[in-house]
Amino acid sequence: MTNWKLRELRDGRRRSFLKMCTVAAAAVGVSRTRLLDFLADEGGYGLAEAAGATYGRSLVVPCPNGVFAWFQELWPHVDVAMRACENVVIPAFVNISNDAPNLVNPTLNPSFGFASSYLYTTQYGYTPANGYRGTYTPGKGVAMPPLPSGVKGWAGGYRPFFYGPDAPWFDHQAGVPKRPVTALMAGSDETHTVFPSSATTVSGTSTLLASLASLGASSSAAAVPAIGIDPVKYGRAPGAPDIATVPSANGMIDLFNSAASQLTLASKADQEIFEDYFKAVIALRKSASRTSWAPQLAVTKNAARIIGLNFAAQLTPTAQDLVAYGIQELVDSSLASSTYLQPKQRERLEEFGRVLIVVAKAFALGLSKTAVVSLSPGPTSDQDFTDPHAVFSSPATLIMGRNTTRHLGKILDAFYEHLAQFNDPEDPNQKLDQTTSFIAFGDTPHTPFLGRGWPDPTPNSSNWLYLMNPKGLVQNGWFGQCVTTPVQGRRGLAYDPLTGKDTTQDTILVTKFSTTAAVYAVAGGDTNKTAEFGTAASALPALLT
Repeated sequence: MTNWKLRELRDGRRRSFLKMCTVAAAAVGVSRTRLLDFLADEGGYGLAEAAGATYGRSLVVPCPNGVFAWFQELWPHVDVAMRACENVVIPAFVNISNDAPNLVNPTLNPSFGFASSYLYTTQYGYTPANGYRGTYTPGKGVAMPPLPSGVKGWAGGYRPFFYGPDAPWFDHQAGVPKRPVTALMAGSDETHTVFPSSATTVSGTSTLLASLASLGASSSAAAVPAIGIDPVKYGRAPGAPDIATVPSANGMIDLFNSAASQLTLASKADQEIFEDYFKAVIALRKSASRTSWAPQLAVTKNAARIIGLNFAAQLTPTAQDLVAYGIQELVDSSLASSTYLQPKQRERLEEFGRVLIVVAKAFALGLSKTAVVSLSPGPTSDQDFTDPHAVFSSPATLIMGRNTTRHLGKILDAFYEHLAQFNDPEDPNQKLDQTTSFIAFGDTPHTPFLGRGWPDPTPNSSNWLYLMNPKGLVQNGWFGQCVTTPVQGRRGLAYDPLTGKDTTQDTILVTKFSTTAAVYAVAGGDTNKTAEFGTAASALPALLT
């Protein structure tokens, strides 16, 4: 029998009530399906449907102050990585549109920088027992060429791509990706910037972060639709919620506790409805009838009326989580020496991993939809991790650089394995890893061509972003690229969104196509919704499946 009070809820009050029920169910361990069945009985199917959502989740990783360079070691530019693995010396070059004399190598002396800044080559002392240096895909319809020693080939990619030996979401033994990655030229070199933004423009009315958050908040009952780790430059988009920012993983846990409490205590009228229904939601819990749970039940009912809810136990990383994400390995005594990682490398990786554990748990509880997690808020004075100019300085720093890349890949791998353990709370027919997209961008990726000092200026001031969309709605591989042999005097190439072919445009001119591809992916291929943010999906047919 339906309750007329719930049928009369409209707009903001309905949304508040649904958020209250969502956090209540999450707090006491009631499944999303069980909650929706209950809401349908009490408030009609319209109320239950309003508690669902249409669009996906996002993990967005802005990389300020040069830390974006690490992603090149996971997914390097194809031509650069292949030439490096062939031990080829790249001819002298200069950044055509932004001359940088320190990048010129007029003598072609290999000791000046070898072939590139790719860590996994013999020039940089990489000699693993299995000889593996990465996996190459030539792209659709292109024959597999002879491969350098230690490089595997995968013929299933749409566009050319290269997966480094520590790339996440990849079966390196078989040489096949579990979740293929797309790299899209976008934005321009912004060295050094705490708030990288040139690669985030969707249109004159929308930025990428706000657009993804808007999609996540649409029809969602998440208590905190968008959450970020400082620093964040959010921007705007139609329907974008406010983003809540915190400084750390612990701050994120505190925020969810505070947000849940504020929701349940927002107004006297809402509180009265919520108190009644919170007690009903608790009754849905399978253990509610057990006498052993009776004292906790009484306290929890009173807490709903007095102080709200607390998620610390559900969100705090466990010992098992720390092992799965490789964080325990980072702090084990055998790896704690400075010969394995520099202190800043260990510190930043550990915090990044802890934050992603909390994000995964918050997604699983239905508390949030969009997480913006900066890889490192550190200053450029830290040149071991935040702005890693020192990586190629010596055999010792090269080893620590590869250890850093290994743990970064492991953390990202573990995040999606963690998500795969849970059904999406807003779509029980799918696992969370199937509905969560990954996007990373930064101020400067550092040049792909030179290891010594790993300079900031990029070829033709180019920049790019990485996208992993589990549903494969965007073609995988590189769109645009950096090449060792100039094309019409340029080494940083953009792409044509109609054909996918490389062009000699500045990469900032294709930004809106790259960001719209990410929006389209999170929108689940909904072209009408994508167009609401200012750029239509029809403008980029070569990028979409």
